[in-house]
Amino acid sequence: MMSGMNDSEARQTNRDLAARDLRHVWHPCTQMHDHETIPMVPIVRGEGAWLIDADGNRYLDGISSWWVNLFGHANPRIAAALADQARTLEHVIFAGCTHEPALHLAEKLVAITPQGLERVFYADNGSSAIEVALKMSFHYWRNRGHGEKTRFVALTGSYHGETLGALSVSDVALYRATYAPLLLEPILAPSPDTWDAEPGETPAALAARRLGELRRILERHAGEVCAVIVEPLVQCAGGMRMYHPDYLSGLRTLCDDFDVHFIADEIAVGFGRTGTLFACEQAGVRPDFMCLSKGLTGGTLPLSAVLTTDAVYQAFYDEYASGKAFLHSHSYTGNPLACRVALETLAIFEDEPVLENNRRLAAHLAARLAPLREHPQVADVRQTGMIAAVELVKDKTSRTPYPAAERRGLRVYLHGLKRECLLRPLGNVVYFMPPYVVDEGEIDHLVEVAIEGIERAVA
Repeated sequence: MMSGMNDSEARQTNRDLAARDLRHVWHPCTQMHDHETIPMVPIVRGEGAWLIDADGNRYLDGISSWWVNLFGHANPRIAAALADQARTLEHVIFAGCTHEPALHLAEKLVAITPQGLERVFYADNGSSAIEVALKMSFHYWRNRGHGEKTRFVALTGSYHGETLGALSVSDVALYRATYAPLLLEPILAPSPDTWDAEPGETPAALAARRLGELRRILERHAGEVCAVIVEPLVQCAGGMRMYHPDYLSGLRTLCDDFDVHFIADEIAVGFGRTGTLFACEQAGVRPDFMCLSKGLTGGTLPLSAVLTTDAVYQAFYDEYASGKAFLHSHSYTGNPLACRVALETLAIFEDEPVLENNRRLAAHLAARLAPLREHPQVADVRQTGMIAAVELVKDKTSRTPYPAAERRGLRVYLHGLKRECLLRPLGNVVYFMPPYVVDEGEIDHLVEVAIEGIERAVA
């Protein structure tokens, strides 16, 4: 309940907020018509892993508010850093000026990412980071005299954002189909997603088979390809599809062999989500470009960073009149407030045993989800670190999916709201990506509510 309000006043506020929202606000990834019958949830504050609405109802944030929140809502350390920075410098143009938070953050990112990533370019959000990496890769080859390299290889089922460039290297029809006439055409390589394994085929064997297919693609197209772009280990918005780290090590080798860049989209999987600080660590590889966002600021402010090598940087270093400069900018590039809270987020990783705790929580989540493997409408239960997913199907044996119009996942979402949980399935994939501050009891609650919702959705 909001401070100083009685129950009826709070409920009225809840209704008023929802009504005002529908008059003026257009929400992302939302068919607004749905909200004629499904009320918006007016959130007024957050507290740890919980969100609280205007009526005092609490919701356990099982999806980290679109995968950004690491250390809880209204985290006092991050809030104090933000307040301190706001009293000093809120923003300054980042062309021709610099400041300590951006400098310090760049130094920290270079220190914790794979060795050889020496240069940091800031942007505002994940899609913008992908745009930067794509443009930078293309422009690198152009500066090196290879203007014929204009295409990108992406994985089937991949998702890299919804701006036109990022969408061009995505393969989720829900997002891509409408805008296809505006998009570049990627070269699609078969995903190493373990869901596609043949009977008896191990994840590592599938990765090897898919690498063979990628090799054949590069044999035909390497001369026109700038880069291969992947989401390391987990293809998130494509349905939490997961694959073996061997694919990443093999990809690094192929990119070297065929002289194309390797872009790692660690926007969703970075900062501890997969069990290591960065997913690429599990393969021991260094990409040519690493895109970071979401958890970078602990979910507090928009910020992204693209890390690349000094070799890429040097290809742009010349007299201004040469035309080699990378002319890409955002008004809020290197924003001091965002950089400062990112530094505090990284400090929490340094000061606390975050990854160790995550491994314990991930093991608990795995144990609680294990019984769902036997459910007649569950085709798969998969997990990588603090990301877990349950795939609902109409028939387990044939893995026949439910028709999209049936929206079984929506039923799980609605049941979750009734039982104090925020779950937002991807189609009929119910997934879990909670903040790292959850405890075992809260994980138990999330899974219990999800199982209840699944039972009701498939009944």
